[in-house]
Amino acid sequence: MRAYSYLAATVVAALLTAAAAVPASAATTSVLTTGDADGGAIAVGDVLQATLKSGTNASLATASGGSTGVTCSTSSFGATVDSNPATPGTATETTTDQTFGGCTSNVFGTTGVKSVTVNNLPYVTSVDSGTGAVRVTGGSAGPIQTTLVLNSLLGTITCVYQADGNALTGTASNADFSLTFVNQKFTKVSGSGVCAANGFFTATYAPVQDTSVAGTPGVFVN
Repeated sequence: MRAYSYLAATVVAALLTAAAAVPASAATTSVLTTGDADGGAIAVGDVLQATLKSGTNASLATASGGSTGVTCSTSSFGATVDSNPATPGTATETTTDQTFGGCTSNVFGTTGVKSVTVNNLPYVTSVDSGTGAVRVTGGSAGPIQTTLVLNSLLGTITCVYQADGNALTGTASNADFSLTFVNQKFTKVSGSGVCAANGFFTATYAPVQDTSVAGTPGVFVN
């Protein structure tokens, strides 16, 4: 009986030692968590929202990296989480709204901006674990499209642009819970000659927050 008890105790001790030896990284972690890597997994159906990072603007420049175009002092987006698998993996979201305000234009022939409207929502969004790569594509409502209504020397003009390849790519950063798009190309599909042929979208949204959780914590990508 003593031998059996000793053997059982030895087996239990060995199992406990093996469990302690498993690194923390082996624990299951979701692609999207709140606050940090050890935060709770973001639930399917949660609503994520963000506005422009403080001190920054959103722009649709006429050339990549250029300073001529339409600049907006405010912008926001909202998305609903559709899937949030364990890492490594890809989380998916539905971008349901995106707005712009406080917009100005220094495009030759224009005197102001009446409105900037994002069309054909919702869009499909994916977030890759590890890299933080974000990809937005048009959904069943149509391609990614933005309509600019501008004041010009000849009156009001409307310029319609669509994203090249029907996709935008960005990067999520855990340092400030941000989402950044840089020089994402749009091409004019309709509008007068005053409308620039192309637009290059740049914006940083931060912090991206889970508004379905108390305290609206930042969204962490593992």
